[in-house]
Amino acid sequence: MGKIKNAILLAVYTCLLGSIVGAILWAFLRLMNIGINFVWEYIPGRFDIPFYTIIVCTVGSFLIGLWRKKFGDYPEELQVVLGKVKKTGGYQYNNIFIILISALLPLLFGASVGPEAGLAGVIAGLCTWIGDKLKKYIHKVDELNMIGISATLGTIFKSPMFGFVEPLEDEKELTIPKNIKVILYLIAAFASFGSYMLLGKLFGAGQGIYSYAFEKIKLIDVAYIIPLALIGIVGGLLYIASHKLANMISAKFKEYTVIKAVVGGIILGILGTVLPLTMFSGEHQMEEIVKKGPEIGIAILIVVALVKIVLTTICIESGLKGGHFFPIIFAGICLGYAFGMMFGVNVIFAMAVVTTAVVGYTLKKPIATVLLLMIVFPWQLLLVLMAVALLSKLIPIPKVIIDDRN
Repeated sequence: MGKIKNAILLAVYTCLLGSIVGAILWAFLRLMNIGINFVWEYIPGRFDIPFYTIIVCTVGSFLIGLWRKKFGDYPEELQVVLGKVKKTGGYQYNNIFIILISALLPLLFGASVGPEAGLAGVIAGLCTWIGDKLKKYIHKVDELNMIGISATLGTIFKSPMFGFVEPLEDEKELTIPKNIKVILYLIAAFASFGSYMLLGKLFGAGQGIYSYAFEKIKLIDVAYIIPLALIGIVGGLLYIASHKLANMISAKFKEYTVIKAVVGGIILGILGTVLPLTMFSGEHQMEEIVKKGPEIGIAILIVVALVKIVLTTICIESGLKGGHFFPIIFAGICLGYAFGMMFGVNVIFAMAVVTTAVVGYTLKKPIATVLLLMIVFPWQLLLVLMAVALLSKLIPIPKVIIDDRN
């Protein structure tokens, strides 16, 4: 009876935890969208300020630098958060609000990063705090920290199964927890997703990640799978290499927190002025690519993709920190559309192949890659996504850059 009671309590707690996670994510993303609209639409819509993008990015990065100098190097990258939770069974929670603000500031000032890294740290800390409070009532709550992170990822990317699989899959295999843990993962993921969607329906939410409709594919399109996949792998290689280079440069100026942030902000502002599509996470610009791709042009799309990849690493290493999933997906979409037009291939098909290769090569988790991208691309391309994700895993990363890969 004791085991049954503990299992029931654990399931109830997990459901409540998932609902709380969904509510926090909704509030955070809602606040982020309000702030972005104020900084990037309301103010420039009422005042004609020359070089507005450069000014905002520079001032914003200066404030971020001061904040990081005072409170620490937050938010930590997703893999760092996951590593700490797996190693210690928990995550620090005495500075949740600091991590929350640290995650929000770069997003408000247009950094080319996503929200998942900072939110993962916040949720992991919150789960650890709640778990510590409940240990005397419920046994074996340590694993719920990872469950909370899974719920976070599943909700942010609108794919509960991605949130379930991503923390569990490594480069060798997918390790599925046994019995009750699987049920708890799924309860938390779907409770979080449901809570997020309900709040969005009741009180409004920002535009979700864009999903592309299926278009009929010709046999000739399939013949371009390998070339398109290789293009995506080159994009993934560029991300990994630029990340290592930016990390090496950043390490040499470790003590100059504010200066590094300002330099990153100036670079962001200049590139954002010349190529506005390189700013922000890229989530909300996905629709613009498919609608205005021919107008933007092949050359510009390729340049945007390459700059986006490098700029993301610059932002992360200079202190304008966040996640890299959304920017990498957006870069893959730009490359796919460009080469789809160049080769005369169905652009939805080309975007799916190239994006899967970029994400698959950087992540090296084929199942998680497919589950992540199924929310973006039509289900009819599932077999294509699976094949490309597996190919991307099989192609090794050069040893000269593999050690510092995140």
